[in-house]
Amino acid sequence: MVPLARRRRPIPAPVTLAALVSGPMAVAVLHPRSRGRDIALFTLQMWGFTMAHELPYDDPEALRRRLLVRYPIVADRVIGLGELPNVRAQRAFSRPGRVTALDRVLSVVHWAWFMEPHLALLIVQARDPARFARAARQMAVTYDLGCAIYFAVPTAPPWWAAEQGYMEPPVEHVTADVAGAEAPHVRRIMVDAGEQLWREAWQPLYDSFNSNPWAAMPSLHFATSVMAALHLSKVGKLAGAAGWAYAGTLGFALVYLGEHYVTDLAAGVALVALIRRGEPLAEPAVEAVNRVLRRLEAIAA
Repeated sequence: MVPLARRRRPIPAPVTLAALVSGPMAVAVLHPRSRGRDIALFTLQMWGFTMAHELPYDDPEALRRRLLVRYPIVADRVIGLGELPNVRAQRAFSRPGRVTALDRVLSVVHWAWFMEPHLALLIVQARDPARFARAARQMAVTYDLGCAIYFAVPTAPPWWAAEQGYMEPPVEHVTADVAGAEAPHVRRIMVDAGEQLWREAWQPLYDSFNSNPWAAMPSLHFATSVMAALHLSKVGKLAGAAGWAYAGTLGFALVYLGEHYVTDLAAGVALVALIRRGEPLAEPAVEAVNRVLRRLEAIAA
């Protein structure tokens, strides 16, 4: 109730975060370990992530003063050999003024992300329950560390930077050939596809999922899909192939649709690598917390 009440009352952000952290721990204390508890605990973890992800945008003016816009543009121009990969992809495959079949397919791939990492965990739990705890823990940490970076380094996505006029090339790179030409523009193709597909329902859907437009670095879309693919690969070849196919398609979709820079995707992969390599270092602290929770669980039982 606390994160919902903050929209009506001035509840400090640390109080909201404390409430969000306590939720999953309370489930672990009040109920013995079971498949149902695993699902409930992870569900509360994701509720906590969703609410925490919105917190910085509770004060958009303060967040705007810290917003970083240019560094991913500079990095992606290096990656794209002088031109943004978003611009290259949209020039090659999109048709300004109309929604193509590719636009619709890649938008659906993007929307499917809201379920894909969680579906992957359900598959792991059903096919190999012994792996579930580690898979769920790594997935949860991916979301939560990404959210912490959103707090620390708020970064604008390419569609927003384009709308605000940040896409013009630096003055020293403007030649006679491009002087006076229209600046390259990155469109948010998903919006056009959504309006066509969902019609009157689109705006409420869009508003509900666009609660913090400046949470772009790293790309948690890509990071969690890569994490899902890694764990699905341990379950079986077919599941792994499906996971990697989805992650690869989503990666292209995020750049093409104007949702993320390639730099965001690379940071997402780096986050996954950091979590998987750093887990052994965090294991003693995690186990210490677990011992406390198990003692409390025994008392509650």
